[in-house]
Amino acid sequence: MTSDRNDFSKNSLEIENLHPNPKEQFNLWLDDYIELGVSENIVVDFATINKEGFPSNRIVYLRDIDINGLIFFTNYDSNKGEEIRNNNKASMLFYWPEFERQVRVWGFVEKVEKDISDNYFSSRPKGSQAGAWISRQSKEIPDRESLEKMHKIFLQNAESKIIPRPEFWGGYRLIPVMFEFWQGKPNRLHDRFLYKKNGENWEIKRLAP
Repeated sequence: MTSDRNDFSKNSLEIENLHPNPKEQFNLWLDDYIELGVSENIVVDFATINKEGFPSNRIVYLRDIDINGLIFFTNYDSNKGEEIRNNNKASMLFYWPEFERQVRVWGFVEKVEKDISDNYFSSRPKGSQAGAWISRQSKEIPDRESLEKMHKIFLQNAESKIIPRPEFWGGYRLIPVMFEFWQGKPNRLHDRFLYKKNGENWEIKRLAP
């Protein structure tokens, strides 16, 4: 363990500087991160509730944002897919240490439209497309060799053919009902603001750090 402590002094956040729409505020912070060029992938911790009632977290990649919500892609038959079918309430956590910022998003999950899933799948490398077909995500397998063998055979059979999107694979959209923006500040007096959906409007509250 290290005793180094972060003084959290890079930025501040005041209510008068917040966009009234949390989606727009999120886009502003996301643009800041993208401009750093740290990674082409937007990593997010995505949490669902499993059938035993425990939180279930994993890392996914945010692939798009539309007028309705935040989009990622996965196997619909995976653990996360099963958990979403049983309880479509979920949350996302973004952490950008370069700016000492954190964003939490709560909402309801739905499948995206088929054309969105088709278009994204067709843009993926052929090896990734084959991986989506042969992997029974979250299910037990005997060893890595069997997985690699199935992948190789699938690619050989596909050759120059177009690989269609499997019906069990596609996109999900988290439709937000709450956002929390956290900006690190010295002495643990961090700035925290909660946006909560109220009809067509968003209420904004400052929270204690």
